[in-house]
Amino acid sequence: MTDAPRYDPSTLAVVIARLTGVAEEMQAVLRRAASSPNIKERADCSCALFTAGGELLTQSESIPVHLGSMPASVAAAIDAFGPDELGPGEQVVLNDPFAGGTHLNDVTLVAPCHLDGRVVGWVANRAHHADVGGMVPGSIPPAASEIYQEGLRLPPVRLGPAVVAVLLANSRTAEERRGDLDAQRGANAIGAARFAELAAEGWVFDEVVAYGERRMRAALAELADGTATFEDVLDGSGTAVKVAVTVAGDTVAFDFTGTGPQTVGNLNAVLAVTASAVAFALRCATDPTIPANGGALRPVRVVTEPGTVVDARPPAAVGAGNVEVSQRVADVCLGALARVARDRVPAAGQGTMNNLILGSAEVGFVSYETLAGGQGGGPLSPGDSGVHTAMTNTRNTPVEAFERAYPMRVRRLSLRSGSGGAGQLPGGDGLVKEVEVLGDCTLSLITERRVSRPFGLWDGQPGQTGENWLLPGGDEDRAEPLPPACTIELHAGDVVRILTPGGGGWGASAGPVSDAGSGR
Repeated sequence: MTDAPRYDPSTLAVVIARLTGVAEEMQAVLRRAASSPNIKERADCSCALFTAGGELLTQSESIPVHLGSMPASVAAAIDAFGPDELGPGEQVVLNDPFAGGTHLNDVTLVAPCHLDGRVVGWVANRAHHADVGGMVPGSIPPAASEIYQEGLRLPPVRLGPAVVAVLLANSRTAEERRGDLDAQRGANAIGAARFAELAAEGWVFDEVVAYGERRMRAALAELADGTATFEDVLDGSGTAVKVAVTVAGDTVAFDFTGTGPQTVGNLNAVLAVTASAVAFALRCATDPTIPANGGALRPVRVVTEPGTVVDARPPAAVGAGNVEVSQRVADVCLGALARVARDRVPAAGQGTMNNLILGSAEVGFVSYETLAGGQGGGPLSPGDSGVHTAMTNTRNTPVEAFERAYPMRVRRLSLRSGSGGAGQLPGGDGLVKEVEVLGDCTLSLITERRVSRPFGLWDGQPGQTGENWLLPGGDEDRAEPLPPACTIELHAGDVVRILTPGGGGWGASAGPVSDAGSGR
């Protein structure tokens, strides 16, 4: 940590704002140029800038699970292609979860930023591609037992026509993939150009990172020293996720020792995903105005046991780790942090991304979206209803865009009244979405919180669990429940109904507030 800061606070604020503006411009380019509704409408993508050494410098306001794990992708790209091996305009592509990625759908592009013949930084973006091959449309098969069943796996390689051809040949929606890749490439190109313009002005970017470290250390020093524990469970596998959070001066450790082993299915997260959930929870419990850069993570230590559900090893399937295990890791981290930062931490949000995937290779479409739910009530306000919570920060898919792009009809999209947990500050409500398919296709569901309920805090009540239903032919009298995770074949006229969980309540509805509770 630098003892004598080079810049005063106002100058730092200006530099950070300009750097963040570059990341936000990249995000805008990526969304506007993308082909898929998942990226263009739902904004399932993220952009960030990195120092020459690969440390996170700034990021767009986008997806927490992308941004917290993207440094691992940049590190993998730098390890594979040092600064001297990549020329201006060249980019690296990867999606391998065991080499810096998260799950196979999240394709990351990394590009060096050159100035006067030397690398002065890196830009990167990550976007969820709706289909990259695998056993079922959408590439997150609930029945997968190995990563090889989930789709095409790319270690860090130069992005070029041959690699693009391989990726397109492995997707059920090749032209959509081409368009999304072109958008990612363009976003990095504009980011590298803007970054070079800033670097040419002589700014010392390491000062920005050092400022993030100072701010985080100061925030941690305000918390009481000690250790707090919390535990929850993954419904789909019954696996316990445990954490012990220890604050010591201006440092903090998140120890997941005792968490259950990686499973045969796809509810496994790689370490980069777990680290991203830790970063998200810590920002919530300290000060969200702390710059989201690598310096802010220097005082943070993450301890895992290899081969567990929070640090899966090959050849584990990990498709649901990015979208569902990350949510549970965030839940337990926030549950533990509530004991040391009571007035800053909300009750649990819905705790799932409610992944709804519909597609057909014959028709040539794949629809992927996550569904919003209830936010946990917090110390300052009730939870919001019908929003994406914790590790996802996407938008809800507009009905018009959904129906224009896919052979489906949205029969209902509404809030699920009364699904939020009661409390002094109640949890927000989930939503109800009904989709009618207009032709035969395959449905995959990957959901959680269908058994366990999103916990309340300080005597607040838990939120309601979610529900999944199939209405064959749209007939209400024939409605049948669907499991939390499954793949089934649908026929024209069938309706899928998803009820998403509500958030937990914060504080007792009446009477004195006692100990934090409702987590296992």
